[in-house]
Amino acid sequence: MNSQTFSPAPAATAAATEAHYDAYVMKNYGRPAVTLVRGEGLRVWDDRGKEYLDFCSGIAVNALGHCHPAWVKAVQAQAASLVHVSNLYRNPQQGELARRLVRHAGPGRVFFCNSGAEANEALLKLSRLHGYNTTHEEGKRFKVLVAAHAFHGRTFGAMSATPQAKIQKGFRPMLETFAVGEFNNLQSFVDLADDSTAAILVETIQGESGVTPATPEFLVGLRKLCDQRGMLLLFDEVQCGIGRTGTFYGFQHYGIQADGVSMAKGIAGGLPMGAVWVREPFAEYFTPGSHGTTFGGTPLACAGALAVLDVLEKDDLMGAITRHSVAWHAALRQLVAEFPKLLKEVRGVGYMVGLGFHADPAPINAKLREAGLLCPTAGNNTIRFLPALTATPAELARSVEIVRSVLGSS
Repeated sequence: MNSQTFSPAPAATAAATEAHYDAYVMKNYGRPAVTLVRGEGLRVWDDRGKEYLDFCSGIAVNALGHCHPAWVKAVQAQAASLVHVSNLYRNPQQGELARRLVRHAGPGRVFFCNSGAEANEALLKLSRLHGYNTTHEEGKRFKVLVAAHAFHGRTFGAMSATPQAKIQKGFRPMLETFAVGEFNNLQSFVDLADDSTAAILVETIQGESGVTPATPEFLVGLRKLCDQRGMLLLFDEVQCGIGRTGTFYGFQHYGIQADGVSMAKGIAGGLPMGAVWVREPFAEYFTPGSHGTTFGGTPLACAGALAVLDVLEKDDLMGAITRHSVAWHAALRQLVAEFPKLLKEVRGVGYMVGLGFHADPAPINAKLREAGLLCPTAGNNTIRFLPALTATPAELARSVEIVRSVLGSS
């Protein structure tokens, strides 16, 4: 990598940024001492001019990488025309984006918000409305089944649906409307379902807890269970959706239909956006006043999302992901064979991959960062690889080279 293509920021500016974070920014993130100031494609530079290969992508947000020309052009043009009008009025970009998302998911309707947590909150409200509309009583059918080790967000409802002590600590008591089954254990969900159960909410691939894909038997079985009991099957596709696995939605690998899907992260290429698709006739549960947001679906965010879909479709990125990930996954598995004392396994689909370690990988991840590779960690002693959907075979191969070099010196 050529670190000379970008000049470092003045030392005084770098020091001021560090001081500002220390003095004024809430300390709810454990950040490394890295200040990023510029990006292009899958490369980013820090304020000292050091270049990195970015396999974090803003935690699966920068779907087209940094500053993709088509995305920049679309967002700049929209910013010069109309940015925000609220949802009191229509805007063409929101309508067109909804149409295209429905085209990928099937007959239904879309609600736009600002994040994955907000999208999951909307799914939880959908489950309550389903209970009310099927019993015509409040408080009779309200329970939602979720999976152990799930992560659905940090707002209160989503946090209550996230059965992880480290997430809930200090905020209890949680909402007592959830029951927890074992991920990929269908019988545990069968045993929990009863007349008070309105829905099942699961991730197609559990991301934050270590990149664990659902098995076909599990998801197909959940679909049958929901059909038998008249429950909604809701998928959290915040991290794995929008093409990352090689299909537009992760659940489409399994040949089943969802009743509701939450999405966010990569949908708008870096602008804050979340969305919920709900299948007909359940979409009709939401009536004027039943749910809302001020900023959801702004012309600016929708323009960014439409640019993401344009590139995703015109450049056949999902096909490229399916093709290119085969050799990449094989190369990562070869690392497991080469370093069995450090590495346990490779998990994931497409461009959402977890490299499992036998011990806490934080020290290794720090060395990867020093070597010029950025990637986030996850639960279950895992380092995640979440490259932009535009990642080339050469960039994928380079990530493996850096990991091999770091492991070899550890």
